[in-house]
Amino acid sequence: MNKTLELSKAIEIYLDAIYYCDVEKLDEVFHEASSLFDADEGKILADPIASFRADVASRPSPAGRSQVRKEEVILIDWLSDISAVVKLRLQAHENVFVDHLAFVKGARGWKIVSKVWHLESTAPVEMY
Repeated sequence: MNKTLELSKAIEIYLDAIYYCDVEKLDEVFHEASSLFDADEGKILADPIASFRADVASRPSPAGRSQVRKEEVILIDWLSDISAVVKLRLQAHENVFVDHLAFVKGARGWKIVSKVWHLESTAPVEMY
């Protein structure tokens, strides 16, 4: 399997984890020492994966609310054959986020080692 296809599968696991609020998928794609960062309110918020996992587990899923799935991969920037930064946009409920995900490939496949996210806008929620 080529590196782009393998990384694309890891990206899809991430997107599924967010859409379904599936913490098992989060565990599958995030490195256990990863952290998430945001600076939307003028201060840096650092969130370890365990805290993000608990937050995702406690929220209603977009899938459970019959929300139309809206997401796009904007860019894959290959740093090497085993590291890449992925920029994507997705909507969860009314929030539209832009994420930068740093992926590294190790013995257990592609893992997110850090996530920097930004709340880009809000948008009406489309239901199916």
